[in-house]
Amino acid sequence: MSTTDKASTEAPHDPAAAAAAEATAEAAAGAQLSTAPLEDAPGGPVGIGVLAWARWFWAQLTSMRVALILLFMLSLASIPGSLVPQNQVDLMKVAAWKKEHASWVGVAEKLQLFDVYSSVWFSAIYLLLFISLIGCILPRSWRFVGQLTGRPPVAPRRLDRMPAYTTWRTDSSPDEVLSTARGLLGRRRFRTEAGAGSGSGSVSAEKGYLREAGNLVFHVALIVMLIAFAWGQYFKSEGGKLVLRGKGFSNTLTQYDDFKAGGLFDSDDLPPFSFTLDKFDASFERTGPQKGTPRDFKAYVTFSNGAHGTPEKREIQVNKPLEVDGSKVYLLGHGYAPVISVTDSTGKVVYKDAVPMLPQDGNLTSTGAIKVTDGYKNKDGKTTQLGFAAMFVPTFAGAGAGTMFSQFPELDNPALALNAWHGSLGVDSGLPQNVYQLDTSKMEQYKDTDGKPLAKRMVPGESMELPGGQGTVKFEGIERWATFSVTHQPGSGLALAGAVAAIAGLAGSLFIQRRRIWVRAVRGEDGVTVVEMAGLGRSESARLPEELAALAGALHEQAPSAAPAPPAPPAADTEPESEPAEPAEEVEGERA
Repeated sequence: MSTTDKASTEAPHDPAAAAAAEATAEAAAGAQLSTAPLEDAPGGPVGIGVLAWARWFWAQLTSMRVALILLFMLSLASIPGSLVPQNQVDLMKVAAWKKEHASWVGVAEKLQLFDVYSSVWFSAIYLLLFISLIGCILPRSWRFVGQLTGRPPVAPRRLDRMPAYTTWRTDSSPDEVLSTARGLLGRRRFRTEAGAGSGSGSVSAEKGYLREAGNLVFHVALIVMLIAFAWGQYFKSEGGKLVLRGKGFSNTLTQYDDFKAGGLFDSDDLPPFSFTLDKFDASFERTGPQKGTPRDFKAYVTFSNGAHGTPEKREIQVNKPLEVDGSKVYLLGHGYAPVISVTDSTGKVVYKDAVPMLPQDGNLTSTGAIKVTDGYKNKDGKTTQLGFAAMFVPTFAGAGAGTMFSQFPELDNPALALNAWHGSLGVDSGLPQNVYQLDTSKMEQYKDTDGKPLAKRMVPGESMELPGGQGTVKFEGIERWATFSVTHQPGSGLALAGAVAAIAGLAGSLFIQRRRIWVRAVRGEDGVTVVEMAGLGRSESARLPEELAALAGALHEQAPSAAPAPPAPPAADTEPESEPAEPAEEVEGERA
């Protein structure tokens, strides 16, 4: 028995072999992303009329080339969304960008660069890719259903023209060989069919239908991910809230410090829950090269789900959010809030609150602004507003030991530095303000007795006197705060399922090989059965000869090679022996 691996490009010389070559070409075409329903000239559709143009356009849109182009264009279209701040993400960053690039604002607004993912051109690319994938899947699905219900083709007449081929002779009858072959292939999960008509005396088998199923699963998974992405963008919501220790938060739109949502989001979809920050713990590395590195953050909250929910004690950590009705509450950061009290010239306390400071470095050097908007009257009895630019450090190096920067993030030696201003804070203008910054454009700075700007560095318990007996600012103590992000991202589970399915489908389309095996057994003129086996891969398969050899070996065990025929006996002599020839005479100079 011998197995031959022949070149698949060898041209057959009869109709049956030509059919096999067509099958190979069909398999190569099947590896493409889509099949064009109309074969047209490169320059445009053949024929005249709207229908011809529509068919040509549809063929181009559902082609692999255009699908790849659309995917590339979608990737390029996402770049401006990363480079230019987006309205749905941060309005303040958008305003700052417009201020810094005033000459480009007009062009950017016309191109919708501040709303990239909801722009007309991004949506157009997105929808075209969506339609292209659907147009690819539908015809392939119908074709795949036909393949599942179809039967393997009959064996070609010239099996020796196939890429992999083997043959041997056996004493078993053709029916025994074919029955054994059919059972063997069936146990190897081949779909088998006995030959009929011109293919009688043969068995056809085919395997690897899940390769096309993998292609379909991959394309369907891409559509699922596109749907999940759109669903998440239109119905998502995300808001941030800074909560002081001892204070609470209720999940309503007015409670958020900042909030952004998709175009189809409804505030009634916010799950009704609330929580109170009871305690916040943070630990840091004290020694070594990683000194000051955070080790653990943990927020202890009292949580209530719904208006009449039973309060429960919960813990929220950085990578362990609190999950409520499809929303997740993440712990993002933390910091310090000095407790400040302000009295007027009469000694009346007009302001007392914990003021959150914004960290500027890893050691929690923090800056902020204290704004006294109501209740304060100067020594002349006139109502005015006070503002204090503040810098807070949890661990001060000490006087003369350097600048006002923290040496460690824990409260080892806290200090607060203030500058005092009076006038109009601008909060009544209706324009949004940064709570951590002080707008001094309409304010005047207090001066000390030497005419220098009033400023003082304090530790907890110390006070700063305003000039002229106009009041006192006292550093009462320190509180902690933590920031939380409440996100609702519908479609994330669907997107994950789509991604997993896409990987599985892609793996199936790459590693599953579709191939056909034919077995023919016919009785020769000498009464010995001639067995032929051949294989054809519907896609490139380097292991096809090995698989055919293994199948042939298994079949050969059941139908072993016939013993070689004995040599024919020599023919009987009927004529008398001739006299031996006499040696030829040698002539000098030559041989007879």
